[in-house]
Amino acid sequence: MLQNYQTGTFFDEMFADDGEARPGYFPLRQQIESMTSDELHHRKDEAEQALISLGITFRVYGDSKAEERIIPFDIIPRIITPGEWETLEKGLRQRTTALNEFLRDIYGPKRIIAEGVVDPEYIFSSPSYLKQLQDFHPPRDIWIHVSGTDLVRDDEGTFRVLEDNVRCPSGVSYVLENREVMKRTFPELFRSHRIRSIYDYPIRLRGTMENLSDAIAPACVVLTPGVYNSAYYEHSFLAQKMGIPLVSGTDLVVREKRVYMRTTHGLKPVDVIYRRIDDAFLDPEAFNPESLLGVPGLFEA
Repeated sequence: MLQNYQTGTFFDEMFADDGEARPGYFPLRQQIESMTSDELHHRKDEAEQALISLGITFRVYGDSKAEERIIPFDIIPRIITPGEWETLEKGLRQRTTALNEFLRDIYGPKRIIAEGVVDPEYIFSSPSYLKQLQDFHPPRDIWIHVSGTDLVRDDEGTFRVLEDNVRCPSGVSYVLENREVMKRTFPELFRSHRIRSIYDYPIRLRGTMENLSDAIAPACVVLTPGVYNSAYYEHSFLAQKMGIPLVSGTDLVVREKRVYMRTTHGLKPVDVIYRRIDDAFLDPEAFNPESLLGVPGLFEA
């Protein structure tokens, strides 16, 4: 299948300029070359059917039909070597730490402005800047708990950060489910490669949530905008995998600066909320007064 393949002038993930497979890709190349075009297309169709059966769908805002679509799935996996991942992991940890310190500073002492590092106009004119957060101190002094960083390669093959998604990043459920589909589609690859596991993500996420509370057994929930949100599948998926309730704004209430969840047995206290609602809609009393998605009084709780 690959006899006439041309890499072109861009960076090719699988092949070097001389046509040889890059490190880690040789077993995959052998597997693809042993298949016919029809067999590869058949496996792609099987993968898409698996995604549909799993309910892995999303909606596109602005789509007049508002139809659910399956997440795009590339039948050819991207392989990242241990050395590449080690560099990426260190760099992304460093970057997220720097962003956390930046937020702590601009909503606190503002040294970055006082020392002339950043023009204050860039910060205060940003629609994402929330003056309500001035002198706010989040638990454990952590502003960023989950970071969804978009990466691309340049024409030399160097990884670059395209965008930092640190407010309500989505997509991790697709990563987890895609891994499962890939295991069904290309089981040979999992026998020929030592692939790093990702299945402990929900456990780690719940651990991150519980670490923010001083309670012995913190009551945690996932707060969703609702079933019409494009990432609702992920909200439901993560809540299920973490074993915690999935709630909407109407399920929560604030009493004397304490958050409670409405249940058939009355109000139950909530210690930690993993919110998947944008800042402006989180609390109509503190931010957008027209929001019907958030929880009145949540910001002061």
